[in-house]
Amino acid sequence: MLEAKRVARMRWACRRGMLELDVLLLPFMDEAFEDLTDEQKITFERLLTSDDPDLFAWFMGHQKCDDPELAEMVSIIVNRVKVQG
Repeated sequence: MLEAKRVARMRWACRRGMLELDVLLLPFMDEAFEDLTDEQKITFERLLTSDDPDLFAWFMGHQKCDDPELAEMVSIIVNRVKVQG
């Protein structure tokens, strides 16, 4: 289980300033983060350290992430949005 301060920092890191990323990351953090395994939470935290242009390209399907763990997290987020939409 991650400590509250760490989760709060992650929530803050979801605020990217790019609308396309904000509408994916903020709702995911608020609605689905707690359902992740501890390993997936750590991967999500690592995903948040990525640059916005990379995140945008991965989420929009313009580019594939070379890191398998991050690519899986991108897939989890995108699939959740598709199910919700």
